Amino acid sequence: MSTPLTVPTPASALAASPGPDTSLLANAIRALAMDAVQAANSGHPGMPMGMAEIAVGLWNRHLRHNPANPHWPDRDRFVLSNGHGSMLQYALLHLTGYDLPLEELKRFRQLHSKTPGHPEVGVTLGVETTTGPLGQGLANAVGMALAEKLLAAEFNRPGHAIVDHRTYVFVGDGCLMEGISHEACSLAGTLGLGKLTVFYDDNGISIDGETKGWFTDDTPRRFEAYGWHVVADVDGHDVDAVDAAIRSAHAVTDRPKFIQCKTIIGKGAPNRAGTELAHGQALGEKEVALTREALGWKYPPFEIPRAAYEGWNARECGALLERDWCARFVAYKAAHPELAAEFERRIAAALPATFAETAAALVRQQAGKAESIATRKASQQTLEALGPALPELIGGAADLTGSVFTQWSGSRTITATNAGNYIYFGVREFAMTAIASGLALHRGFIPYVGTFLTFSDYARNAVRMAALMKLRSILVYTHDSIGLGEDGPTHQSVEHASALRLIPNLDVWRPCDTVESALAWIFAIEREGGPTCLLFTRQNVPFQKRDDAQLAAIRRGAYVLADWGAVAAKRVIIIATGSEVALAMGARAALAAEGVAARVVSMPCTSLFDRQDAEYRDAVLPRGVPRVAVEAGVADYWRKYVGLDGAVVGIDTFGESAPAPSLFKYFGFTVENVVAAVQRVL
Repeated sequence: MSTPLTVPTPASALAASPGPDTSLLANAIRALAMDAVQAANSGHPGMPMGMAEIAVGLWNRHLRHNPANPHWPDRDRFVLSNGHGSMLQYALLHLTGYDLPLEELKRFRQLHSKTPGHPEVGVTLGVETTTGPLGQGLANAVGMALAEKLLAAEFNRPGHAIVDHRTYVFVGDGCLMEGISHEACSLAGTLGLGKLTVFYDDNGISIDGETKGWFTDDTPRRFEAYGWHVVADVDGHDVDAVDAAIRSAHAVTDRPKFIQCKTIIGKGAPNRAGTELAHGQALGEKEVALTREALGWKYPPFEIPRAAYEGWNARECGALLERDWCARFVAYKAAHPELAAEFERRIAAALPATFAETAAALVRQQAGKAESIATRKASQQTLEALGPALPELIGGAADLTGSVFTQWSGSRTITATNAGNYIYFGVREFAMTAIASGLALHRGFIPYVGTFLTFSDYARNAVRMAALMKLRSILVYTHDSIGLGEDGPTHQSVEHASALRLIPNLDVWRPCDTVESALAWIFAIEREGGPTCLLFTRQNVPFQKRDDAQLAAIRRGAYVLADWGAVAAKRVIIIATGSEVALAMGARAALAAEGVAARVVSMPCTSLFDRQDAEYRDAVLPRGVPRVAVEAGVADYWRKYVGLDGAVVGIDTFGESAPAPSLFKYFGFTVENVVAAVQRVL
């Protein structure tokens, strides 16, 4: 993998000399933090007050960004993993010149403000990722740093370093206590992410008090063991010391950097500094007044002196940095026009012009082959077809590559020294999912990651955060039911599909054959407003024939796979997903012999169907017709479609260890049992 071709120009190189009063800059952060939290009577003032000088050292002297264009592609990324201290970031954005006026800081934590309780991407300009659940921002940052490294290797050419930025992260004790920090930072060291720098706010205090009662790790040695470069015992209240630590860290290019900053939480508050009382509650009016006196801060709430604004203002510096990059990109474009066009497309998250044609050809091919195979295998076939057309596709799996079939013939392993498009994540489902979010947030990639469906529980909060951030990430979950067989109930997904469907803005696909599997992948790649889960079988499933209208209707989430046909005295609708669609079709044939006409509705994506207009939904599921749902999972979710008078053939217990055919029969997933359920609702 290529190394950086240029050394990024620090912001301080463009700043006026002599430099601003660092005490004034730090205290401006403290004042805004304590005033906003006090006005809201809610929040965490201690971290912003304790990390103020660290913020000065980074943001005022090193961070390369342009407040006038928060989406400049080669900006440095800043992640506040300890997102409860959000007022630190809001103060920095406001002071440096982002579109975050003082009125929004006064509305901290209020309805529809741009200053929510935890930073949210898409709400506040300059916020790179939504943080709050501790440790996840750190894992997102690993994804961002990996994206930078891979894009640099792919697009940079001698004399043209158009991808050359750093990722900086603030973390606290809580982030490092969370297990995801071990998962993500261990992998970051293995991959040699030399442009990732983490600042540890080592203040020894969390909500319950002094952390020495429950957190006694030798954290610097822990990170050294990961293969990081560690700068230990930095005085976090000495801006020059922080600056020197950053400069020494930058000299190391082959490893991520960990800077341990010793700080006092709530520094400046006479009675609460250094205690848990500064952590998660407003200081109180009396303590705020005493803090102003102790800091020598003579200004009323939310008033910042002109000198502080002038010292923090990064707009002129940022404009110069971006203008320099734009000039370099013009030269790059002249020298490498095709690469430049591809880079612009990738950063804009636009699909290749040929993608629609490639996707359509794949669907036609799968329909023509009519194979009866496991949908996990159909997923791999889809990757084989689409992968060559999507250079932005980057995949990986949590130590299950040979089982979840997330590799394809064009997969190239990513290591510390080699670029590629496939990551061996090891057994790190949580970090894997959050790192994928970081790759998506950075732009330039469409990430997909895989594991068994039952292990989605390990990653669930990262899945939720991806949905909250509306990211284009794809989560491949195989072995989707009791159909995985002998591994038994520990591995058999019973509640997982329904649980994932309950997450807002998450599309969950459970396709029944090769065609639905291909289309599920296509829609996941095309989807811009959120992540997608793809649930695939271990066992083979039969191919289902469709006409062109049915093929087109799959994109609506549910469609009529087989209709009533001849007029019959009794009619019923059978709704099914995945491997159980075959059961529904078998039951339909059996019911026809009994004079009952059954419409089979394949519903691979419930949320997509729910977004359709009422006319279409009523056409697929007309009112007044009895309904039965069939899925090898918990029954309750399907009541929204069948009603209390309908029936669900499901499983509301844990599974057993046995071959799949035995399990399906034992738990009632048979044609005979589906027919019996239909008879009960008629």
